[in-house]
Amino acid sequence: MRYSRSHSSLRRRLLKGVAAVGAATALSSLRSNAQTQTRVTPMSDELTSDEVVKLLNLEPNATCGFVRVTFLSKQSVAPGGLPAPFLDGRPLGSALYFLVTPEAPVRLHRIRNDQLYHYYLGDPLELFLLHSDRRAERVIVGPDIRGGQRVQLLIPGNTFHTARLVGPRRWFLGASTEWPGVVPKEDVELGNLDQLAADYPAVASDLRAIAASVGNPAAASVGPR
Repeated sequence: MRYSRSHSSLRRRLLKGVAAVGAATALSSLRSNAQTQTRVTPMSDELTSDEVVKLLNLEPNATCGFVRVTFLSKQSVAPGGLPAPFLDGRPLGSALYFLVTPEAPVRLHRIRNDQLYHYYLGDPLELFLLHSDRRAERVIVGPDIRGGQRVQLLIPGNTFHTARLVGPRRWFLGASTEWPGVVPKEDVELGNLDQLAADYPAVASDLRAIAASVGNPAAASVGPR
């Protein structure tokens, strides 16, 4: 009888040990597979700018590389309901994707509306903000938040700005949300390069270098930026 109880107890301990080892092995395998998949499929490393343009149905834009509007509010503020320069009324908000390449940077322009840039994929984007007090600000929108980059950036309405890539992938994918919503013909203004270079001499060479890199701007139309 004592032998039978001892044998049964040993058998139970062995079965528990085998189950624990099996569970640990399965968990280790799952972790290994997840790590392997993460290493094998780094999306932004594999994608090209042409693929992003095709996958997201982006189109050439006169101010911001390649663009697709993703949201324009169906609700609006009636004429007289907003202060100048929106006295004729506007949609409540708007949003879009935009993709920048070395040949299709963010051209020197401003919009009347406040806008928020968002980083999604690809290289960081170096922006030059030309404030109304003649102060130039350089900000990098990108994933390296430890290094001071921002994943969001507010650009106050009526702030001239331009931008270029800083990185090896040769494209930036981001988004812009605007409020009130943008009416392109009313709210978008291309900047006068010579005048702004004179007004902001600290960044004049950067403004000219970015302008010189623009490829075939006449092929694009002004969009909601």
